[in-house]
Amino acid sequence: MPAVLTDGDRGFLARPRLGILTVAPAKPSGWPATRPVWFEHTDEGTVQLFSGADSPKVHRIRETPKASLLVANEVGEPENWIVFLGPAEVKPDGASELAERLGRRYWDLTDPAKAAALEGMLSGELVRIVIEPEKVTRYGG
Repeated sequence: MPAVLTDGDRGFLARPRLGILTVAPAKPSGWPATRPVWFEHTDEGTVQLFSGADSPKVHRIRETPKASLLVANEVGEPENWIVFLGPAEVKPDGASELAERLGRRYWDLTDPAKAAALEGMLSGELVRIVIEPEKVTRYGG
């Protein structure tokens, strides 16, 4: 069962914010991999993002299906952050639609360069990464 968000959490997540995804190391002696990502929190309580199907983070999640996603305040805002922790799954469906939706959320697509960059993302093979948070920690709000 996904962790429950507060009204303050939902308000904080209503603005487009970068998430910082962390996944397991590729080998036991390695380091966890951390990357900035676009994401959305769904009505079902999951957190989802998209990635290239052959990206290292996708391979790592397939090997060790868990992840964390940190969402933090912007510079100049009062300190506030939320961390989602839980099992992660790579799904082949819905990635292009998610990428288009997030492209509109994060970028002004009337800018030809940004529209072209999004089209470039959509031209590759994409997958969705879905995290079902078992634990949510937070500060601020």
